[in-house]
Amino acid sequence: MQKIALGSVKDEKSSPNEDNEQRFLLTLRIIIKKTKNMLTLKQLRDDKELAIARLAKKGVDAAPIIAKIEELDDKRKAIQVELDNCLAEQNKAAKQIGMLMGQGKRDEAEAMKQQVAQLKARSVELSADHQKAQDELQAQIVLLPNFPAEIVPEGRTAEDNVVVKLVENYSELPENPLPHWELASKYDIIDFDLGVKLTGAGFPVYKGKGARLQRALINYFLDYNTAAGYQEVEPPVMVNEASGFGTGQLPDKEGQMYHATADNFYLVPTAEVPVTNIYRDVILDKKEFPVKLTAYTPCFRREAGSYGKDVRGLNRLHQFDKVEIVQLALPENSYEALDGMVAHVEGLVKSLGLPYRILRLCGGDMSFTSALTYDFEVYSEAQQRWLEVSSVSNFESFQANRLKLRYKDENKKTQLAHTLNGSSLALPRIVAALLENNQTEEGIRIPEVLVPYTGFDYIK
Repeated sequence: MQKIALGSVKDEKSSPNEDNEQRFLLTLRIIIKKTKNMLTLKQLRDDKELAIARLAKKGVDAAPIIAKIEELDDKRKAIQVELDNCLAEQNKAAKQIGMLMGQGKRDEAEAMKQQVAQLKARSVELSADHQKAQDELQAQIVLLPNFPAEIVPEGRTAEDNVVVKLVENYSELPENPLPHWELASKYDIIDFDLGVKLTGAGFPVYKGKGARLQRALINYFLDYNTAAGYQEVEPPVMVNEASGFGTGQLPDKEGQMYHATADNFYLVPTAEVPVTNIYRDVILDKKEFPVKLTAYTPCFRREAGSYGKDVRGLNRLHQFDKVEIVQLALPENSYEALDGMVAHVEGLVKSLGLPYRILRLCGGDMSFTSALTYDFEVYSEAQQRWLEVSSVSNFESFQANRLKLRYKDENKKTQLAHTLNGSSLALPRIVAALLENNQTEEGIRIPEVLVPYTGFDYIK
């Protein structure tokens, strides 16, 4: 793990089965008919080598996909040329038929009509071929992730992330401190076994003061966000396929999302999905920026392939609570907005009195959609490990391109907006750190800022 001084944050985180993949490709055409290319053809074709180099920073070998895109684009253009010529011949022949009829040359006109019928049939074939090539082209483009920003560090794994700030606000704990899952059992505030009975592993049941602590954290986080100018919204926790596509979870993360197949809805992996999609197919006025929204939702993630000690207790769940912040920004202001969001989340983490660090994620550890991401981690003193509690990202125009989220500039020209989001905060690991780092001989001490929300200052 690299470490550097913070300075300005601005200057410095089961594949789908065959049936689901086929179903998704069948419905993809409906979604992309209204959507520009995710990474535009112009970006990919004007400087192919640069595009390959930038995507390589994310660990993606884009050369074969871009080669396929070029092949399909050339095919699409060739079909379009033939189709245009065919339609032009139809128009020319139609005029000739009229002239021949006017001259009384009925036999020649009838022969020309047969030629027009053949041209029309060929035009129908070419139109279908063009649509197929267009769909294949779009299906390849959506496989490519967003370009990483220039300041994204090189690297493939979490070990290559850069620590931009470290606050070592450690607690003095009793001898042999307990991990949170043992504290949860000792004080009867979280029941993991009952969750297994009701649903399965990764679905804990919060009880008594544990449930009250969850509600207190959600309310505190929402109040903290609204005080900073974020408008609270309460979105659905199921979304349609277009929403998942718009923010980039589909097709990239389809295997990680819970899917209600009868209605083709997806349980949200984060409030980012429904909240950002509020502005899908919307054209804003420039003076409406920035748009700042916050929402609480339960979040659902299959977390396929997760196992081992790092997933014990609250460390990794299939259902968890999270409060999210989302911003829509003008392109020239989005990185200033990112700095502000990082500072906002830092203030929230700091208010809880936990040791924390801020990481700038390397290319290989970033999400499919992100151009630049900062992760927040809090230190779990009983487990002696860092736990991620927030990711704050700028997606630049990548999501807006998929969403058709645009604005009118001062010249009334339509431009793509930039989108950003951040966890503010995810509850499970915050709760884990709060329980472990605040354990005393008297019980678990509640941070001062939460006492007005919990109504108690200790879990005993």
